[in-house]
Amino acid sequence: MSYLDGHDVLGPDAEHDPRGIDDIEGVGALGVLRRAKAASPELQTGLGLTVLMALAVAGGNLLVPETIHWVLDLGILADGVRMGRVVLLSSISILLVGGSILLGKATYYRLLRTMENLLMGLRVQTFTHLHRLSLAEHTASRKGALVARVTSDVETLTQFVAWGALSWIINPAQILGVLVVMATYSWQLLLVTLLVHLPLVPVLRWMQRRQLRAYDQVRTRVSDTLSVVSESLQGVDVVRAYGYREATRSRLHGTIDRQYRQQMRAQRYFSLVLPLTDITGIVAIAAVIGVGVHWGGDWGVTSGELVAFVFLSNLFVARTTELGEVLDQTQTALAGWWKILDVLDIEVDLVEPAAGPPVPAGALSVRAEGVEFAYRGGDRVLHGLDVDLPAGAAVAVVGETGSGKTTFAKLLARLVDPTAGRVLIGGVDLTLMAVDDRHRAVRMVPQDGFLFDTTVADNIGYGRPDARRIDVEAAIDSLGLRWWVDRLPFGMDTPVGERGESLSVGERQLVALARAQVADPGLLILDEATSAIDPEMERALEGALQHLAEGRTTVSVAHRLTTAEQADRILVFDRGRIVEQGGHTDLVAADGVYAALYQSWLGNTRVAPR
Repeated sequence: MSYLDGHDVLGPDAEHDPRGIDDIEGVGALGVLRRAKAASPELQTGLGLTVLMALAVAGGNLLVPETIHWVLDLGILADGVRMGRVVLLSSISILLVGGSILLGKATYYRLLRTMENLLMGLRVQTFTHLHRLSLAEHTASRKGALVARVTSDVETLTQFVAWGALSWIINPAQILGVLVVMATYSWQLLLVTLLVHLPLVPVLRWMQRRQLRAYDQVRTRVSDTLSVVSESLQGVDVVRAYGYREATRSRLHGTIDRQYRQQMRAQRYFSLVLPLTDITGIVAIAAVIGVGVHWGGDWGVTSGELVAFVFLSNLFVARTTELGEVLDQTQTALAGWWKILDVLDIEVDLVEPAAGPPVPAGALSVRAEGVEFAYRGGDRVLHGLDVDLPAGAAVAVVGETGSGKTTFAKLLARLVDPTAGRVLIGGVDLTLMAVDDRHRAVRMVPQDGFLFDTTVADNIGYGRPDARRIDVEAAIDSLGLRWWVDRLPFGMDTPVGERGESLSVGERQLVALARAQVADPGLLILDEATSAIDPEMERALEGALQHLAEGRTTVSVAHRLTTAEQADRILVFDRGRIVEQGGHTDLVAADGVYAALYQSWLGNTRVAPR
């Protein structure tokens, strides 16, 4: 479907979901809770005491109907009004109810603290898991869906924590306590109450399972909306430049409309819960009063017990209704939790060893042995690569778009692992290299030179976790960039803006190169780092690259063949294979793939005569 159709090209099942939207209905709410408990150790800490406190609070709420029972039967109806007994019983009840209120506040605080720890743990755990996934997994998943997991889906749990969590602890306990006390008064009236409510159970169960599935689909629609909103904002320049405002607006409105319709479908079930529970509760109370007045005396039910039983019935109805009210909030929270668990279930395909063989210092050799690679669900991108690069070499990787050169660079930085074969850096298999050693030994300067929304100095300092200001300054001086820093409004403390938008493309790449210099790796990988520089920065960038390459192995993915001309060795990729390698002069003379690329590049860069 065309982008210009104004429809969501992502489709109804666009979000990556290994289990599918139907699985949550099969697992059920209790299954989700069991999975969540296993994945969230915060739930184990102090929750038992909190539950016991909540049960005490639930018991405290039974004091009022019990007080009414004893005051009527012992203080008024037994042998005339005895005010002393009435005041005593009422005072005891007031004290106990007051204690129950204070205990309820303490219970709420404890539960809220536990749940906030849970939410923090979920966010941290999900972020950590996402960062452990390979680039191949991130390529296969939409960014909006992943962002929704740690924002919108966690937010559904935040809303649930404020009310629903405590309700599900206290209300079932109160309902059970009410039923026990009812049974001590009259099992016959208890049976009447249960018979009236019994038809409600299968109806609510049927609605609950379908509403859970509906809210699971709501969370998917929220992910779709976030993806489209994010894409529309990030691509605002293109949208304006090419006049795609109406098409983009139509697509966004369509996505929001689909989320709205799915939300309405989920709410249909909730719209039936309150009327059903209210009607059932009214019928139950009416039945208790009618049956109690007519047959209560024959069953030995006193007037005080009957009045207390009516209060208990009202309490039972109120708690049942409240559970119906929080059911909707619970369903969306479970659906959000299920989505988070779905992300945590994605297998980490880049297993980082805790320790590994020692990595040599200085420039590092590079060796690829029978390396193959395919992105998940796709065809092979690389086919049996064998290459041996000596330490200290300056290597250029060239080829047509889609030939596999950038994927090869990602393999060297272990952003992905080979599906076959192995890569050795400094004689050490990358999969066996400790993560700290790899970060010290191998650094990659990506094409976009991503910067964080902080200062120039902070962004350069990200090159090494323990980098100090003096290290940042030294990196700038060693690359010959002091003149550029002095030209910035606030020098090293100049804010770069979101994604570095306050700097030009060339300036962002200078910061990325300085960041790599701070890291001081033995292998430096440049992924088309000079492919989009502006003329003013070109000489500065070339000089910085020369300084940066000193004393280390460099592998440069290049579209600008001036980089290849200066390299010690050129690797020529074509359809996922290295078809040629050697020096610039020899490859041009061979009149093969590289010679054709070079002639094409010369033709594109040669100034046409006037």
